[in-house]
Amino acid sequence: MLVLTRKEDESIMIGHDIEVKVLDVKENQVKLGIVAPRDVAVHRREIYDAIMKENTDAAAPDTLDDITGLVPQ
Repeated sequence: MLVLTRKEDESIMIGHDIEVKVLDVKENQVKLGIVAPRDVAVHRREIYDAIMKENTDAAAPDTLDDITGLVPQ
């Protein structure tokens, strides 16, 4: 993990086209702005985890009975 120190209005670059900027710092909260190409998904971690779980659940049938009707015999 790379750890950087940034102040308000400073930013970091990820590659050539993703910028993460510190917009505001108050007490125990930091507000970040992210500039990224439209084809790059940007999510809060808890949303990302929920999307991954939903995708995994949708891709894995609960039982073999759930897919037996899908295979021609």
